[in-house]
Amino acid sequence: MKNIKKQYIKWAVVLSVFTGMVSCESDYLEADPTTAASEEAAYSSSANLMAIVNGMHRDMYYRQSDQGQNGQGGIMIIMDALADDLVFPSTGNGWYVSAVRWQDQVNDNASNDLYPYQFYYALIRNANLVIANGPSVPAPTAADAATIKTAIGEAYAFRAFCYYMLVQIYGKRYVPGGNNIQLGVPIRLIANEIPLARNTVEEVYTQINKDLDEAASRLAGVNRATKSHFNDKVILGLKARIALTQGNYAAAVTAAQAARAGFPLMDNATYNAGFNNLAGNGEWMWGATIIADQGDTFSNFGAYMSRNFNSTNIRQAPKAINSKLLLSFPATDVRTKNFDPTGAHTALALPSTYSKFPYTSQKFLAASQADSRVDVPYMRSAEMYLIEAEALARSGNEAGSKAVFDVFAKNRNPSYTGAVTTGAAYITEILNSRRLEFWGEGFRFLDLKRLNQGLDRTGANHSSVVTNNVMTVANTDLRWEFLIPRTEINANPLIVQNPL
Repeated sequence: MKNIKKQYIKWAVVLSVFTGMVSCESDYLEADPTTAASEEAAYSSSANLMAIVNGMHRDMYYRQSDQGQNGQGGIMIIMDALADDLVFPSTGNGWYVSAVRWQDQVNDNASNDLYPYQFYYALIRNANLVIANGPSVPAPTAADAATIKTAIGEAYAFRAFCYYMLVQIYGKRYVPGGNNIQLGVPIRLIANEIPLARNTVEEVYTQINKDLDEAASRLAGVNRATKSHFNDKVILGLKARIALTQGNYAAAVTAAQAARAGFPLMDNATYNAGFNNLAGNGEWMWGATIIADQGDTFSNFGAYMSRNFNSTNIRQAPKAINSKLLLSFPATDVRTKNFDPTGAHTALALPSTYSKFPYTSQKFLAASQADSRVDVPYMRSAEMYLIEAEALARSGNEAGSKAVFDVFAKNRNPSYTGAVTTGAAYITEILNSRRLEFWGEGFRFLDLKRLNQGLDRTGANHSSVVTNNVMTVANTDLRWEFLIPRTEINANPLIVQNPL
């Protein structure tokens, strides 16, 4: 992992890049003539320890390397571009088209094959440094001790989240009830360069759950500064996600119920307001607000997923929804109003230079045509309702599931009279609602993989020219696992490549 490690955003660089996020941070950085803060400074106070964590949160939305690699937001776009519900009506200027065509994950030298691996292991490295060094940071006051405890708790949460993403992208799917000895990713708990073999999928999930338990104990009752940070409710939300992936339905129900407490579903007017107000939206549990002077105009999430920002990508290749999915929902469902079957978007008064395609989205609206910033959603309480409904249905409690699902569905569609489907058809109803609900939020590829379903883009508005005729992919296809990046293969003699 030596070469990969050189590309990491190391803890010292994190501190030097993210100056100004903690008031005392710039003081010692200005006194240091090098480009990185010294280790002594990094762990000299609770504020400096938290500065590392703050930097990790900013890294979640900040440009990593190429323009389209905007932290977690870029990976969310890739995960949806690989699937069936995010439609690219044209190739535009080319961003993410290689993902649509399933070309990135089969090329171990591809930038977007390396991107998730590099991004998540960089965060893991920083988390490992906080976990290892946090206990030795001076705590002269109770407030310092609390800050240190919180920083370490968030580091455990980061590590769990990153391994959850890595194992889903580079490993085979978790098989509920199986032994899951298939290869996952290396579990690195120490920030060093020692070569490590890939752990099994089961071992990775065991570590994920262990880290979440540790995070939960340290973050219990913590009042976070902003919703960009982890707290005990977000940890419960992650536990619900992971339990659903593992087929541990009872645990998924319990965690989802507890996680959403205090995060009421948004009203219909708010749902159509542009998905750009993290702080003011009670449903959003975790996300990122891009600070005005810390964004990257042409790399922000909104530079690719909004409808109104004035960029070549938005003008030429606005993002659309799978028409077959959209048309399966009644017009009384508020979620359908975020998509325009005509593509005109007359209420937005788009200039004539903006290409118009049917079924394009205005779910995400940037701050303005000149400002691409959009708050990036990582977790909403809507997900917790749908996790609970799916888990209850899969565990045989359909009546309990419908009681939960009806509350959610009636919020989104005041005319909804209750689920009348049963069995597999009812579960499909839940899953289709999940597809519409989280369009553009990065879930669909991972859901298809979790559910062991193939890709099917047929019968909708996908262009075979844009997809390069990748319209169906069987669930047994080897391309559901990204190749381990070539830089890691070359540097780590213990690593085993995924089959082509």
